[in-house]
Amino acid sequence: MAAGGFRDVSGGSISFEQRLHSSLCGEFTVTSPKLSLRSVLAATSGVWLAAYFAFYYTQNSSVLSATIILTLVGMTVYLHLFKIDHETLLIIGSVGVQLTTLYASGRENVTFIEINKVKDIVINEAIYMQKVIYYLCILLKDPSNPRGVLEVVPVFQSAKPRLDCLTAVYRRCQQILLEAKIRYEQFETNGNL
Repeated sequence: MAAGGFRDVSGGSISFEQRLHSSLCGEFTVTSPKLSLRSVLAATSGVWLAAYFAFYYTQNSSVLSATIILTLVGMTVYLHLFKIDHETLLIIGSVGVQLTTLYASGRENVTFIEINKVKDIVINEAIYMQKVIYYLCILLKDPSNPRGVLEVVPVFQSAKPRLDCLTAVYRRCQQILLEAKIRYEQFETNGNL
């Protein structure tokens, strides 16, 4: 088990944890920083202060009530749909790849990709906000074209770790995929692992 502090593409701090369960199984977790109480209080205070000024000039109490309700609903929607606590990539060489996203509200989104659908795991580059960033992605095989790619599935979309973190994940994933390929070929030729 290895852990470390890394940075995201914006320079913010993220944590990275790597668990190696066997030569065919690895789990990689990138954790984003928790929601800052200071920023929540500042945003809420700013909105409520603006609502108070609107109330002062209009003398309409529904402005304050609506602001409180909208703030609470907005915070709940943000925590449930957008604020991601951590993202996990679990790769089991003989079974598949599982991507798990845990939101701040406790909601969990799990995607599983069978290993026979995985063409490769690569580091790709993209232009984002006037800079080049790198991201890890899973290439899915195109059944109609053996050399083609059907779909590109990005990993760690929310945390956006820098290249040093992605390289650590990439190297271990490639080792697991190679070990699985070797064992599968041995099984086909010898009939046993």
